[in-house]
Amino acid sequence: MLPWRRAIRALTAVLLTAAVTLIPTAAAQAATAAPSSGWNNYGCKPSAAHPRPVVLVHGTFGNSVDNWLGLAPYLKNRGYCVFSLDYGQLPGVPFFYGLGPVDESAEQLSDFVDKVLAATGAEEADIVGHSQGGMMPRYYLKFLGGAEKVNALVGIAPSNHGTTLVGLARLLPYFPGIENLLTEHTPALADQIAGSDFLTKLNEGGDTVPGVRYTVLATKYDQVVTPYRSQYLSGPDVRNILLQDLCPLDLSEHASIGLFDRIAFHAVEGALDPANAKRTTCASVFW
Repeated sequence: MLPWRRAIRALTAVLLTAAVTLIPTAAAQAATAAPSSGWNNYGCKPSAAHPRPVVLVHGTFGNSVDNWLGLAPYLKNRGYCVFSLDYGQLPGVPFFYGLGPVDESAEQLSDFVDKVLAATGAEEADIVGHSQGGMMPRYYLKFLGGAEKVNALVGIAPSNHGTTLVGLARLLPYFPGIENLLTEHTPALADQIAGSDFLTKLNEGGDTVPGVRYTVLATKYDQVVTPYRSQYLSGPDVRNILLQDLCPLDLSEHASIGLFDRIAFHAVEGALDPANAKRTTCASVFW
């Protein structure tokens, strides 16, 4: 094999390995529907205290179950109607979702939100997403009419302005063909590279749309969506939160902030119900 071909394969492997840190450890046991615990219960009716259903949007290589084994029960046990979807499946690839073109995934989210609103009778939903799942709904809000159906978007380590994958994405121009390889086999990864055509379109004219509250929860130890400040949004009705400002002892990185960090979960609930939010601290892990 020619040296440059070996280099391309090596760089591709590094990029994919970085992305795979999004995969929850239980992914091999994933199912297409959430456990029968009240999560994804289409008979759930929102209460006066929590009048909007919460739609959870997994990240790249994630799925509707494993990405939310921590947060979905957390919110459900606090009185929320909670739903999650699978999106972005590639032909012949089971269990691992969020790999297809991001604009097509946003259309799938649009259909799912309509389904949830119809089932619950609510006029609006709140969306909480991890990684790609925190960024992709912005396309739905901006281009697919989602702003009329969504009250708040909470992004956990979202890829809002793409990622350099700790600088590795900057090497792509020096390896002819590798970006086409990513686009062909894992379009969502190509769409999330900083400076991609997709992100240019998404962020042109401003990060936000009127009528939606935005919250971004980032960790400075993120090793996938880098630099971590690229996750932040600009615009009205935006709150950007660094996890370590809430608890300096929290060492969560890209995967764990969405999978099992109860300090992050507490901050998410505060973003969903700011009128009744309690201050998030290191002690929130016990709440």
